Amino acid sequence: MENQPVNLILAARAAFSQAAALVVQYSFSILGAIILLIAGWILSGVVSRWAYKGLSKIHGIDETLARFFESVLHYSILIFVFVAVLAQFGIQTASIVAALGAAGLAIGLALQGTLQNIAAGIMLLVLRPLRVGEHIQTINVEGTIVEIGLFATEMKTADGLYLMAPNSTLWNTAITNHSRQASRRQQLSVAVGNDVDIDMVTQTLLEIVKSDERVRKDPPPRVYSDDLTAEKTVLMIEYWAKTREWAETRHDMIDRLRRGIAAKGVILK
Repeated sequence: MENQPVNLILAARAAFSQAAALVVQYSFSILGAIILLIAGWILSGVVSRWAYKGLSKIHGIDETLARFFESVLHYSILIFVFVAVLAQFGIQTASIVAALGAAGLAIGLALQGTLQNIAAGIMLLVLRPLRVGEHIQTINVEGTIVEIGLFATEMKTADGLYLMAPNSTLWNTAITNHSRQASRRQQLSVAVGNDVDIDMVTQTLLEIVKSDERVRKDPPPRVYSDDLTAEKTVLMIEYWAKTREWAETRHDMIDRLRRGIAAKGVILK
């Protein structure tokens, strides 16, 4: 009984010494973790911004793609910093890295379709088979590009409807871009009876086409016989026009050809 107070004092001293040692040990760990977090946050911001500026200067790299790589780099650095902070407290990070890898694999399998769209979006932004403002056509969709995102591409149809197409559907099919080239060929056909002067009709059609200033001189327009039956001859009219004026030129040309043929007294078949 006489030694009980002494034992309590010794135990208290031992506990205090151990607690003080733990405080000192973890104080340095906490301080190091805070410094590491601050440094990692600053480093991730600097490196990601540097990467974004570098990618933005590369010709053909889209703004969306540059922002995507900036975010990936930023959060990748933060993940490494977080693992390093855990190591400051003596936590075995190998198991954490393995768990993160397994979680990433599980998420990737669960979001397989979404990841396909992201991969397709990156390829569309890098290779640029389509751009904002261009009119495209595939087996499934047709319209004017409004925005190219990482998951889907927004489009506007000819009748003013909103259309969102998953990037994987655009990447895995052939794309016809109606706006990419500066000029585009137009073909119109005219059928006339075999009892008319074909040479006269051909010359009339050619003069009408050449008189339109929107028709390109090179390659020159031409009119030629494309089909022949017992009752009629089909004449093919071929010319090139600027892509942005192609549709308007076609509509005007049809009216001008119809009036020009009628003025010569020729009846179309």
